[in-house]
Amino acid sequence: MTNPLADPYLVLIKVYRDGKFLKQSISETPVEPLNKARTVRICYGVLEKDEYLTYVISSNVGKQPKAAVKLVLKIALYMLEFMGKHDYMVVDYAVRLTKKLGKQGASGFVNAFLRSYKIPALPQGVRGFALAHSAPQWLAEKYIEEYGEKAAAQILGAPSHGICVRFVKDGEKYAEGRIKTPFNGVYIYTNFTRDEGFARGEYTFQSVGSVAICEAIEPCENFLDACAAPGGKSVLLSAKCGRVTACDVHPHRVQLIESYVKRMGAENVTALTCDSSIFLPQFGGAFGGVLCDCPCSGTGVINENPDIKLFRKAADVDSLCKEQLKILQNCSHYVKDGGKLYYSTCSCLKEENDGVAQKFLAANPMFSKVEINSPLAHVKTECGLQFLPHISLGAGFYLACFCKNPPPPAGAAEKASV
Repeated sequence: MTNPLADPYLVLIKVYRDGKFLKQSISETPVEPLNKARTVRICYGVLEKDEYLTYVISSNVGKQPKAAVKLVLKIALYMLEFMGKHDYMVVDYAVRLTKKLGKQGASGFVNAFLRSYKIPALPQGVRGFALAHSAPQWLAEKYIEEYGEKAAAQILGAPSHGICVRFVKDGEKYAEGRIKTPFNGVYIYTNFTRDEGFARGEYTFQSVGSVAICEAIEPCENFLDACAAPGGKSVLLSAKCGRVTACDVHPHRVQLIESYVKRMGAENVTALTCDSSIFLPQFGGAFGGVLCDCPCSGTGVINENPDIKLFRKAADVDSLCKEQLKILQNCSHYVKDGGKLYYSTCSCLKEENDGVAQKFLAANPMFSKVEINSPLAHVKTECGLQFLPHISLGAGFYLACFCKNPPPPAGAAEKASV
């Protein structure tokens, strides 16, 4: 039997040591097919509980173990504490893996630790709250400040609802075990096996938050998706807009958009490589609608991407807000008179959402906020809609809409002064 800790270790070491995203690491690591589901569960679980597992280890040792050994302990602890695996089996496999990694000298320590560790009491206050929800303390502090402790706990504890699938053609043969969303042809599954229908463009994988954003956008003849990769929103918007221009700053991500567009047969989408924070004269006033789905902290989708807890730091938020405002400001010049500018993130942090929207409106009196709505459960904010993981089918997204007011007709100012 293959060591059940080995494949999770091979995946997770690329995350912890090399800084790779978990999904990327899983896709490029050859793991045993028969037990892939177990490996994926362990990998996600270890990252979801990283803060807590680190605290348990630190509370039971005087000196921190080396990174490789610490990862073996985290995997073993997760299996013992959250998967209910037999102690003797996990300990034995953890020791074997330690030796296989060339850490024979640490095998005795691993054996002794896993046979004798104690679960420590959590500290009081925010630190204890953060550990209880295995969240970075900076994020716990922000959520408590912005939403209150009860809602913060619900947001951080909201699980992933599953795999969201949007069907273009009839999906009745996939009806078993699905949860309906408020959107036509969009369902959530606990398990979904991709088949030939995906390659034929009969369905695609798209988060319910992404669909909600597209549903709230008004049709127009010429639309710009300014931060478009991998292309899901551009393709969905192509069904109600005459033409869609989909941009991304990275050429390899533009290739993702092109591949997505081709698979889904969206012939009215054009993908371009460009930096949406830098003005392009040919785009000036050319679009009836512009979407800025800006780079953000990703704090609204931690339940789907637990590596965000590992990589995102408090200091990142301020720089992200500056980048978001820069993109929004630049893209505002692409909106024609009477057109709409949309701002979205996959964040639950107010400074990235209403905070950026308010700064934009204060600096751009020619734009006014537009009341929008959505059938997906949400909270209305001063400037837009906040989707929250515990009420919005797992989605943590934000959307605001601004209208570019046409200038007054010539002579209006003189008449008003008479």
